Amino acid sequence: FDVIMMAPPWQLATHNPTRGVALGYSQLTDRHITDLPINKLQKDGGFLFVWVINAKYKFTLDLFKEWGYEMVDEIVWVKLTVNRRLAKSHGYYLQHAKEVCLVARKGKIPEGTRTSIANDVIMSERRGQSQKPEEIYEIIEELVPNGRYLEIFGRKNNLRDYWVTVGNEVTGKGMPPEDLETTKDGAGIHGAVYGASNRK
Repeated sequence: FDVIMMAPPWQLATHNPTRGVALGYSQLTDRHITDLPINKLQKDGGFLFVWVINAKYKFTLDLFKEWGYEMVDEIVWVKLTVNRRLAKSHGYYLQHAKEVCLVARKGKIPEGTRTSIANDVIMSERRGQSQKPEEIYEIIEELVPNGRYLEIFGRKNNLRDYWVTVGNEVTGKGMPPEDLETTKDGAGIHGAVYGASNRK
């Protein structure tokens, strides 16, 4: 893959990790995240976009080194309400109105990569739990046009044409029976878009 993006389900370490906020997903330990076979998914190099929480910022930088990446940029998503005000949510010391996505690179840059293509700040409405802004996908597709894109820990509300999305919450219970039946015959899944994007 030319670009991998993930929003790991970070395990929160405090004695009262959510402070009354219900998490709608299971969490993974740092060891489980470290053991992901990212090197097998990007053998020749590429970009890695990782959404981080404050408590995992340094861990993610160390993880980049362990996986053979170097941090090259970051993108900040400022979350807004429908009335264009800051969408504040729970934080430990301060109320949070943003998320950070660290951008790392290793090996050779994917063919066709463009630079200086977008702003490093996204200002858009807060979505559903763990749903990332559409703009991040647009930035990645502009950075590496017609690339091979993978999203790890994706959810059904994050599915996008020309991306491979994996995660235990994409459908909740594996491939839907009708899609499983279709793929047995070698046909594609109805409504799925295959191949490289034809966006310019």
